[in-house]
Amino acid sequence: MSRAELSLATVNRAPSERLFRVLARTVAPLMRAITRQDWRGGDKVPRTGGVIVVANHISNFDPVALGHFLIWHGRWPRALAKSELWQVPVVGWLARSLGQIPVQRRTARAGESLTAAAAALARGECVVIYPEGTITRDPDGWPMTGRPGAARLALETGYPVLPIGQWGAQEVMPGPGVAWPRLLPPHTMHIKAGDMVDLTDLREARDAPTAAAEASLRIMDAISTLVGEVRGEAPPAERYDLRAGRRLPRDWAGEAV
Repeated sequence: MSRAELSLATVNRAPSERLFRVLARTVAPLMRAITRQDWRGGDKVPRTGGVIVVANHISNFDPVALGHFLIWHGRWPRALAKSELWQVPVVGWLARSLGQIPVQRRTARAGESLTAAAAALARGECVVIYPEGTITRDPDGWPMTGRPGAARLALETGYPVLPIGQWGAQEVMPGPGVAWPRLLPPHTMHIKAGDMVDLTDLREARDAPTAAAEASLRIMDAISTLVGEVRGEAPPAERYDLRAGRRLPRDWAGEAV
């Protein structure tokens, strides 16, 4: 029997909001019906303590697929997501009720999300960040250049960074826009957790922006490697940059911006 087939009570005894647990029990049978799970590296997921999970963003279905993986490996995700979702009926209520963290993008309040994330980590929570900041626009679906938020959070708090590569959610809900889910035939959710990203040498760096840029590169490199492994392909040498609208050398300074 695979881990996905085990009961929630068997795989996750960590405390959570009652609604979170009810939803997990409700959604899990549906996920088993409409998807297949190719889960790898579950032993890399720490069962307790604050941890920053970083993953590539390929679909609006990502929170469901990745949440399923994390919950069935003992963690309740607290994901950073654009604040506009909090204004959507039902979705906003769920996000608030489940303790998710809104990001006020392109405003003076954008930093508040990292403050909230740091507080969640201090409580021993599992904080999920998609460093690209939006669904990838790479023509082949590879990870784009990373935004600095996850790197800054890791360097400022010292909590471990767990990289995850995923592939398959885009088959259920393709594209960055709103789309009806394609439920049949069942699609496989390929998800792999890797070793923690080593940022030890950067935590005491005097040049914070440069350290954050290097940390962001390491994070995106780790994610890209894992995506390549679940796809069975080598990641491209260059990385798509949203502002440039094309692939650029992976160490382009834009990752620090």
